Amino acid sequence: MIGRLLGWLRSQHNLTQVQQHKLSDWRDIPSVTRPRAINSSRCVVVDVETSGLNLWEDRLISIGAVAVVNGKIDLGDCFYSVLQQETASDRENILLHGIGVFEQTEGVPAADALLAFLHFLQKDPLIAFHVTFDKTMIVRAMRKYLGYSFNHLWSDMAYVMPALNPELASRYRSLDEWLGHFDIRNDARHNALADALVTAQLFQVGAVQAKKRNIIDFVALRDLEKAQRWVSEVG
Repeated sequence: MIGRLLGWLRSQHNLTQVQQHKLSDWRDIPSVTRPRAINSSRCVVVDVETSGLNLWEDRLISIGAVAVVNGKIDLGDCFYSVLQQETASDRENILLHGIGVFEQTEGVPAADALLAFLHFLQKDPLIAFHVTFDKTMIVRAMRKYLGYSFNHLWSDMAYVMPALNPELASRYRSLDEWLGHFDIRNDARHNALADALVTAQLFQVGAVQAKKRNIIDFVALRDLEKAQRWVSEVG
């Protein structure tokens, strides 16, 4: 507990005054207390690329995000940033996501990239496929570089889609499998922005299916997700 507090204080001390104001401004944005309707509000679909798959040791390299506004993908409302790395990830990792040594070491300073992401996000719900990974990497980075405990509303399409399509739940588990089933193309797999875009398209499919079941807001969508998580754990 003391170590975490000291880490938080060090991170706060390392922020410039401008950065502290940006974080404060974002925190002051009012959160919407009433349930947000899925098809008449804004949400943000996010994906990340990292130096590996270890949730506690690997580093966040890039964030890609796409806004879905009133049920439609807004291509003018997107976000992408490569966080500056002290040392680039290894060759095999670079071959996977295509973010080279120069792009990593000359990227956006991590605190500035994360602050820009927060201001893009506003206080809107986050959508991802396999939330645990994206969420953990973003939360760790926020704590390390901003000294901030990022606690936000997320919805996980990896559980929402099986819940909405129980006949497919045992056959489809990965993002690629769900994309293939609904004929959603991704020509730049493992690019954070491209993966966010196709996940947003999958979310659109799910939103239409959810509406047919009278699931019209994010609270109901989260309830559906929680029920599917329970089914998956019991099964």
